[in-house]
Amino acid sequence: MNVPLLDLKAQFLPIRTEIMAEVQAICDEQSFIMGSRVMAFEESVATYTGARYAIGCASGSDALLLSLMAMGVKAGDEVVTVPFTFFATAGAISRLGAKPVFVDIHPDTFNIDPQLIERAITSRTKAIMPVHLFGQCADMAAINEIAKRNNVYVIEDAAQAIGAGLQGKRAGVLGDTGCFSFFPTKNLGGFGDGGLITTNDKVLADSMAMLRVHGSQVRYLHEAVGINSRLDALQAAVLRIKLKYLDQWTEGRRKNAERYQYLFAKTKHVDCVTLPHTTPGNFHVYNQFTVRAPKRDALRAFLKEKGIGTEVYYPLPMHLQNCYRELGHQKRSFPLSEQAADEVMSLPIYAELTEAQQAYVVEMIAEFYKRA
Repeated sequence: MNVPLLDLKAQFLPIRTEIMAEVQAICDEQSFIMGSRVMAFEESVATYTGARYAIGCASGSDALLLSLMAMGVKAGDEVVTVPFTFFATAGAISRLGAKPVFVDIHPDTFNIDPQLIERAITSRTKAIMPVHLFGQCADMAAINEIAKRNNVYVIEDAAQAIGAGLQGKRAGVLGDTGCFSFFPTKNLGGFGDGGLITTNDKVLADSMAMLRVHGSQVRYLHEAVGINSRLDALQAAVLRIKLKYLDQWTEGRRKNAERYQYLFAKTKHVDCVTLPHTTPGNFHVYNQFTVRAPKRDALRAFLKEKGIGTEVYYPLPMHLQNCYRELGHQKRSFPLSEQAADEVMSLPIYAELTEAQQAYVVEMIAEFYKRA
């Protein structure tokens, strides 16, 4: 049996006619950059997340960068975040000449441990950037309290968490800004790169909207040194159609996560695998179904032979990347992040996954540990 890590074709085929009609209309109009379709998508996401403002941009990476720029982060400043994340989290900070200050994760959720944040804050700290990793929100109540006490901003890296919630509020309105990615593999994925920022702060919203078009409010007149980070009409149109189906796809992922829990619980030889933990009050959207697995690399090789796709998010924490050697961190600086990098493995979880495919995945994992 073949079980790919992700099957985008299975998601696309039922809505192909709807999407292609919109693509054809854009091609006929030859209107590709910004415009009414981008505005309509921004309004739809603002409504969906509960935010007052939404600003489309070229990628999730740029969403983080624009947030930092609007908050005035500059060379010599510091931003507190985690080392166990995709590179864009730290990279956006570094691009401004600021310093990413790493804090270790909580072992159960893989998200930033709020108890470690306060000691990492200095007079140079301008923001805290929690990551809602794999589709579960970080402990935002604790983080916001620390930020308020220290007069710093909070930027949600919600690239993997559109639709996720905490205590009845959706990701994107839990900090000063929320940053989303529409890379094709995300729960809401486009036909290429795309991103968006949400906020309830008009000053930040106006600033980010200006900065994404070279710091210009009036064409060829520039108020600030911005960047070129526009969301194009094609991506906005595709994403607006897909947004209508997002909750349906999310429920499919959540049902598949429940089924994995059931299958692992009833299957012999797999009790050594640690399944995802959801904290109370969290609405998990499972951008990834990430487990901890002994002999992970050997297990992945075995599953590959059996036609099952897996991935490791992420094999090397930021503090051990070559480009961050100058920060002076060594192995064991952030032991929980390093342990996660050695143990985690993501299994197929997309909404179109069948019961038979899931049963096969768990059966093959059991077969591996039975032999091991």
